[in-house]
Amino acid sequence: MKLLHIDSSILGDNSASRQLSSEVVKAWQVAEPSAVVTYRDLAADAISHFSSTTLVAAGTAAELRNAAQQHEAELSASTLAEFLAADAVVIAAPMYNFTVPTQLKAWIDRIAVAGQTFRYTEAGPEGLCGGKKVVIVSTSGGLHAGQATGVAHEDYLKVLFGFIGITDIEFVRAHGLAYGDDVRNKAMSDAHEQISEQLFAAA
Repeated sequence: MKLLHIDSSILGDNSASRQLSSEVVKAWQVAEPSAVVTYRDLAADAISHFSSTTLVAAGTAAELRNAAQQHEAELSASTLAEFLAADAVVIAAPMYNFTVPTQLKAWIDRIAVAGQTFRYTEAGPEGLCGGKKVVIVSTSGGLHAGQATGVAHEDYLKVLFGFIGITDIEFVRAHGLAYGDDVRNKAMSDAHEQISEQLFAAA
């Protein structure tokens, strides 16, 4: 199987989401030793944000593109191909200001492509990525799951991946990380336990 690992935190080694997403991938490799992992660090190697150049590049023949358009077209194509090739995706998604990092949103804008990951039909939109599994490592300083403040974080990701046809979505959650050492340690311990004892229990 092919596993795509996405990190998006700007905090480097201090990032809880990076620590947990790495642990998920390692556990997955233990459960499935044949897994081939592709890693993308969206903070260290940021994808440019969706722009008019991106749109123009997509609608312009390769021989007519300027250098900037060609770069955008190649970036979009390689990012999408990497996602489409994956059987499963592990995404580290910390909350920044009530939503996902802009680096992660830039990646999402490259994979949510009409005709490739979803299409519109007379009956409405249809996702084209069924069969993939997504594990989202959700971290935040506060407690937002199930609250209005979490709508643009976890709820957004569920809607987005559901829209492109992915229904096998699991969250590894560590919230309240800024609420003091006791709360942080409990949240991280619970996440570690979920990864080690529950996430691949059936594997």
